[in-house]
Amino acid sequence: MAFDVSTLAAYTKDNWKELVTSSVLGSKTANLIKSQGNVLVGVKSAENITIMDTDAFFQSGTNCGFNASGTTTFTQRAVTVGKIKINEALCLKDLESKFLQNALPQGSRYTDMIFAEQYSNRKAEKVAEQMEIALWQGDTASANGNLNKFDGLLKLITAASTAVTNANTSTYISGGPISSITVANVVSVFDAIYTAIPAKVVAKDDITIFCGMDTFRLYTIALKNANLFAYNLDIKADSEFFLPGTTVKVVAVQGLNGTNDLVAARISNLFMGTDLLNEEERFEIFYAKEADQIRYVNEFKAGVNFAFPDEIVKFFI
Repeated sequence: MAFDVSTLAAYTKDNWKELVTSSVLGSKTANLIKSQGNVLVGVKSAENITIMDTDAFFQSGTNCGFNASGTTTFTQRAVTVGKIKINEALCLKDLESKFLQNALPQGSRYTDMIFAEQYSNRKAEKVAEQMEIALWQGDTASANGNLNKFDGLLKLITAASTAVTNANTSTYISGGPISSITVANVVSVFDAIYTAIPAKVVAKDDITIFCGMDTFRLYTIALKNANLFAYNLDIKADSEFFLPGTTVKVVAVQGLNGTNDLVAARISNLFMGTDLLNEEERFEIFYAKEADQIRYVNEFKAGVNFAFPDEIVKFFI
């Protein structure tokens, strides 16, 4: 006699008590801007960054008298916010025929979200991830619903045209503009954008070269291949280091992944607009009795801009 199990499917144990989620990177750019206090709060649609500038005209001091000279000017750049909401409806009864039924409470009505902490944490990470991408790649003309709520930094920099220094030219890179970044030319790319940074800001503590994590990896590989061990890159888990031989920080951000674009700017030159500080982190999970559903609601406003285009350097492919 023996067991006949030929009609049974092979068994795979489902661990319904633990959920495993993949790694998601948060909005590093937003956190950097917030660290400078450059967040405009209470913005319902748009708010201006008001910029004051003045000159200093030296006159001869050998004679008495007063001769007025010089000009003080005020200009503005608008931070226009997009109005964003995230709604999700969950019917827990859909889980009754699956292994996740083990997580459901007894009874036929479910008024509380299962795995509520894991779900809400994961949702917050996803919001941060999409915000990071939108801050750089946002375009109100895009067909992508996650990108068309407000214009991001790349579009705004492009719109600023010649006010922004273009480092992908023969002035800064040997042989003229390049069409792709590779291990062979990535060092020249970073050298070009560093050379193009205006002298008035290159020594500022917060001057930063932003790039995608893909470009960042190419650069570290190029330095390794060149045996430049004299430089202690001290690469952190958050993908930052000082450009070798300089005081300029290189920061890899998820929002530039896949773009092959680099931007050099002072962090203090970047501004965000929102209706309520950290509003994107606020949400509600509740039971909708009339629909017999668990619902997730998150609603916020966000936008971005910079104050001084002439302090920004771009290296766009």
